[in-house]
Amino acid sequence: MKNYRKDRIPDQDEAVREIEQIYRDLAERPIDRNCTLQTECCQFKRTKIVPYITKGEALLAAKAVRAAGRKEMPEAVDGACPLLNARSGKCMIYKQRPFGCRTHFCEAAGGPYGRGEVLDLIRRLEAVDARLLGHGPVTLPVAVKAALLELR
Repeated sequence: MKNYRKDRIPDQDEAVREIEQIYRDLAERPIDRNCTLQTECCQFKRTKIVPYITKGEALLAAKAVRAAGRKEMPEAVDGACPLLNARSGKCMIYKQRPFGCRTHFCEAAGGPYGRGEVLDLIRRLEAVDARLLGHGPVTLPVAVKAALLELR
């Protein structure tokens, strides 16, 4: 697990606000996508695809997990994303879901974005990661679990 010590982090709140702005900027792109909440892309074991997220994204996701009333990362059920609520079948942090979940994983929503369509946003995510002393993208379950520990 990556070292996410809180005393080494510059301004987490500022970083989270910047990640939220990146997500808003993505939503304004004229790229036709329609997430229908089928959650097929959340079935990591079945799709063999696990999103990688940056430290800023992990902090935002961890804050959303906390806002959902959780203190720890939920256990994954049947190889699904651990953020997929087992009872409701819905993403517990949908509005704050990571960039990869928004752009790369769902064929039903229109397939992956072309890298060129979002490269500027990826670079901004990487810049936030560097400021937070992150180590580049990490798998979603590992990154969010570490960020939850850091928020304690």
